[in-house]
Amino acid sequence: MIGIETQEVKRKEHLILKILNDSQQPLGARIIARYLKDRGVNLGERAVRYHLKLMDERGLTRLVSRNGRLITDLGTEELGNALVRDKVGFAISRIELLAFRTYFDWEKGSGLVPVNISLFPKSKLEKALQAMKPVFDAGICVSDLVAVAGEGEQLGELVVPHGRIGLATVCSIVINGTLLKAGVPMDSRFGGILQMRNHQPFRFVELIHYAGSSLDPSEVFIRARMTSVRDAAKTGNGKILANFREIPALCLPTAEAVVSRLKEAGLGGLMIMGNTSEPVCEIPVELNRIGMIFIGGLNPVAAAEEAGIEAENYAMSTVMEYQKLIKFEEVMS
Repeated sequence: MIGIETQEVKRKEHLILKILNDSQQPLGARIIARYLKDRGVNLGERAVRYHLKLMDERGLTRLVSRNGRLITDLGTEELGNALVRDKVGFAISRIELLAFRTYFDWEKGSGLVPVNISLFPKSKLEKALQAMKPVFDAGICVSDLVAVAGEGEQLGELVVPHGRIGLATVCSIVINGTLLKAGVPMDSRFGGILQMRNHQPFRFVELIHYAGSSLDPSEVFIRARMTSVRDAAKTGNGKILANFREIPALCLPTAEAVVSRLKEAGLGGLMIMGNTSEPVCEIPVELNRIGMIFIGGLNPVAAAEEAGIEAENYAMSTVMEYQKLIKFEEVMS
């Protein structure tokens, strides 16, 4: 019993450190407790304060104001050396968490939608936008709705650091979350590189299963320069980021209705919805289930990377108010 309790304490401390690490400013126990609740951990303000005191004593955090703490270098190191069992499957956990936090009311045109955050050097933003424009024009994105923030400003829960410009792109998990609210369970299987031929999806040439990865597959593929999104946008032939999901066949009518309403709101992302129990782009599908391929939300950023403009990416990182998003063409003007 003691061992189990110790592991539980470590998991809570790891989450607290993660929250502090993601923040550019000191956080107090009340705010941390709220962020923990968003992550499915109900820990009261008093209990958070107790954990923070213990972490102060170990040098993982430090008090910088009356009610605020920052993570220390030792805390950052501890976060990087987190328990292996906490890391394995982290990508699937993030998908499930963001799907739960997503809530979009298409009738009111409001709610929270999941986004990826990319941080560009201020001096290279204009060049990055030019590299991304053909990808948005070709529709190789979940949505042409984005958000831009300067240093010190927030995108969701992330504060843009000094010398950077933040760009939020809509994540395909918006479909997961909206289907979840409609009562449709979804199995998120993997993220991969999808080969395009004549503007049509052909087959997956690389894939990483979410359940066995601590990183978002899109971040891995972008960093490894494995995409050719600019070619796909220009000629219809290339390799783009995409994701594979499955839903029960009985849920097809509901899924089609939800996807249609999302598309009307400028939130797309669905490339293919297959037939019951039939393979999709050479990927086998379980019995009485339907395979779905979603466009990766970071495809525009991958195009910028191909053009030699590196960004610091935080895929599947947070949620934002739908009404705070603007058309990409407005950013260009």
